[in-house]
Amino acid sequence: MAAPVPQEELPILEAVINIRNRLTALKKNRAEYVKATDVNSLYQAVVKQITKLNDVRDDNTTYNNRLDTTLADVFSLLSLFYLTIGKTKDTLATYCQIASMRQILNHMNESAVYNESDLAPFHRRLGELRHIVQHDGERGKHPKPLIKLLERQLNECDAILQTLQDSLAVLSVELIPVHQKLVTIRRQLVALAAKEGSHKAELKPLQEELRKIDSARVDGNFLGPGGIVPASQALCSSLLEECFEISQEIKANEESKHVASSLKPIYDRLSDIRAELESLVLTHRWSLRETDLWNYSLSLQEIDKMRIDGKFVDAEDNRPPGQYVLLYLLRRCYGLIYRLLSSSEPVSEELMPIANKLSTVKKCLNEVLKYGGPFNARDLYPYQLALFQIDSMRQDGKFVGVDGTIPEGQGILMAHLNECHELVEMLKESMEEDEEEEEDESESYDEGEEIIIDEDNH
Repeated sequence: MAAPVPQEELPILEAVINIRNRLTALKKNRAEYVKATDVNSLYQAVVKQITKLNDVRDDNTTYNNRLDTTLADVFSLLSLFYLTIGKTKDTLATYCQIASMRQILNHMNESAVYNESDLAPFHRRLGELRHIVQHDGERGKHPKPLIKLLERQLNECDAILQTLQDSLAVLSVELIPVHQKLVTIRRQLVALAAKEGSHKAELKPLQEELRKIDSARVDGNFLGPGGIVPASQALCSSLLEECFEISQEIKANEESKHVASSLKPIYDRLSDIRAELESLVLTHRWSLRETDLWNYSLSLQEIDKMRIDGKFVDAEDNRPPGQYVLLYLLRRCYGLIYRLLSSSEPVSEELMPIANKLSTVKKCLNEVLKYGGPFNARDLYPYQLALFQIDSMRQDGKFVGVDGTIPEGQGILMAHLNECHELVEMLKESMEEDEEEEEDESESYDEGEEIIIDEDNH
């Protein structure tokens, strides 16, 4: 339970709530692009309140009251706004990514279904995020308390990763292939459990694979070379048993059609969220404003908090069938949010339409170059016109925002623009070469005709 807010912190809480309301209003406003100046002024307002908070708190005490939870909301929203305006390499932009990563790692730790290759991308990404935070910290770009907060969160992620790594470290070398195979089968099973329709044809080979793994055991143990019994039997045996349980649940669901009726509202809600997030993954370049992910994150956290000892319960505190399906959907949604956050481009929302147009033109020009002619100047005209229109948007070589500021992403847009111009020039050259070849062939043909005519005259 959250601690009460001390009297001296109440004015700060009131100010932070006001900032959160302003951020929420800015998030809902789809009539115009998010301006970097608006986001920066709200960030400065937060910094002012953090400075006041540091004056009334000591560094050695851990606090957890309504002010702390409200500040967490504010930082999450600000972090998403930083991604929206293209500041992906800023410390504040790492906040929501670290939080999303921590949720996924906690779920991986809970399920114990992962292998070395699953952990490698998290190790790599944590290193990149830590570099951003340390670099900004050394430059004094953000207040020390914010840098310290993010470093603490990075350390928490590192600690969970280390726990996951340690649990794999106890796995005997001889059992690594069996473990990896079981991890793969379990993933296939839970994905199958969440799909609509009948799964008999897809389920059968997975069950046969499980029976094959099970039959290789002697007296319940997996054996290594020479009949030795390697350590860490429990890790593989429990995973095998869980795979059998999921396969049995899928068979039961075939008869009862999906999850228990008491869990159906949660299933429907998670299915809707997954469908919307998967749609965003496909169309995010055109339709995603990173702050949209805030509502999805809140919904998932609400659903996650419904679990008791890791399970969803009904009104009578029973644990109805369909647990694996719900957990699969929940983890899938967390994974999609993390993917969307990680793939956010360092281009502001205001410049994204130009970036998308350039990306499309570049793709088309590459296709034309790849498949070759014949084509003429008229074929290149639409691409040249599109590039001319984009070029004419610049002022003193920069793409300027509606408020006169220079939005993030100038370098990326210029690189794309220059690349498009180079492709057009390459196409023009190839077109001229084709014309020269045709002229040469025509001249050869004319000379041949003249020789024939001369011979006739003789």
